[in-house]
Amino acid sequence: MKGSHFIGRIGHLLVALLVAVLAFPGFSLAASGKLVVVTSYPKDLTMAFKVAFEKKYPGVKVEMLKKKTTAGVKYIQETAKNNTSDLFWASAPDAFEVLKGDGLLEKYTPKVKGLPKMVGSYPINDPEGYYVGFAASGYGIMYNLRYLKAKKLPAPREWEDLKKPIYYDHVGMCAPSRSGTTHLTVETILQGEGWEKGWALLKGIGGNLKTITERSFGVPDGVNSGDFGIGIVIDFFGFSSKATGFPVEFVYPTVTTLVPANIAIVKNAPHRDLAAKYIEFLLSPEGQEILLDPKIMRLPINPAIYSKAPKGFPNPFKDSSIGAKVKFDVKLSKGRYNLVNSLFDQMITFRLNDLKAATKAIYDAEAKLKEKPNPEAEKLVEEAKALVAAVPITEAKANDPAFSGIFKKKRKKITDVVPKRQAEVEEVWDRFAKEHYAKAKAKAEKALSMLK
Repeated sequence: MKGSHFIGRIGHLLVALLVAVLAFPGFSLAASGKLVVVTSYPKDLTMAFKVAFEKKYPGVKVEMLKKKTTAGVKYIQETAKNNTSDLFWASAPDAFEVLKGDGLLEKYTPKVKGLPKMVGSYPINDPEGYYVGFAASGYGIMYNLRYLKAKKLPAPREWEDLKKPIYYDHVGMCAPSRSGTTHLTVETILQGEGWEKGWALLKGIGGNLKTITERSFGVPDGVNSGDFGIGIVIDFFGFSSKATGFPVEFVYPTVTTLVPANIAIVKNAPHRDLAAKYIEFLLSPEGQEILLDPKIMRLPINPAIYSKAPKGFPNPFKDSSIGAKVKFDVKLSKGRYNLVNSLFDQMITFRLNDLKAATKAIYDAEAKLKEKPNPEAEKLVEEAKALVAAVPITEAKANDPAFSGIFKKKRKKITDVVPKRQAEVEEVWDRFAKEHYAKAKAKAEKALSMLK
């Protein structure tokens, strides 16, 4: 009895000691363990935050599970029954909408006070509370100053500039099916210009492409190295390249948008409290300042941080023109996400050589027409341009959930197997593109032959 009474007293003392320790300011059981972050961000960004967070919380190890945005979404979907991820961290808001719609995100309200509710015309945080904005992103054109000077090319300012004959073979971009940020750029153009005009513009730019890169960071790498002179990129690629010494500039076209780069706690996160601490760290002045690292150069959502930004760094909270033209509709983008990616690939990515050949034939004929006007030849050239610009479906069809729902799988390459109905539609689109580009090339070449 005495022994059990003694053990009981020791037990009470241990409990009291534990309660006292837990009540000690700054102590948290959550400030230890491993935090798993599924992210599409480049190493320069993820490592800077990993190091800073681990320094603030010495008992924590942060694992950055690097995946493209679409692959990250798929990973969280596939591992949902036995989830081991704590956070999803990426730029594309429509990717978060997909996970939210699947019930795979957990609501979280940040404790940091005094931050704006909007950036441009877009809410910084999900109105329903499932994901949080920590930085802002815009989309535009990056160019290499030395390259343009050597090739005697003017600096582009608008998307329309990139379809001019002078930029033939000088432009690079990634496919939207390979990059969430490129998808946002494509969708921004479609929403800002309208469906038919937007696709005509994208195919006009497509005809001038030197390459379509495998990853989004392949575009700034190509511009930095001078492999091509102009790239379609998310803004921080241009800003960070310039800040680290490359002879480049970045410009926001009039038709662009500002959207938040986001983070969310994954449903049934193993370390939810630690995930919450990470979000609070991102939103703190300390975390926001990291965004101004020359290798990162993202737009903070805390307006006060811009006082520490380098000269010339854009401030969307003072310059209301950035992203003012397009009020991005994330639900529209989400609904036709896979369809838009597939349509781009069938008309541009997988038919790039055919598109470029038709484009070059049109340019040659137009150049000759300036020297030797001919109404009949001019009519043929206009018919050729219309053939190139044509789209196989209307916007109403693309926005129909019954039709857009056919597109369930993205292709990494043309030989990838997709569901039968999706494959059938894609085959129709591919044939449409091939035939239209061939006819356009033939008409342009006929026009040219009339001018000799």
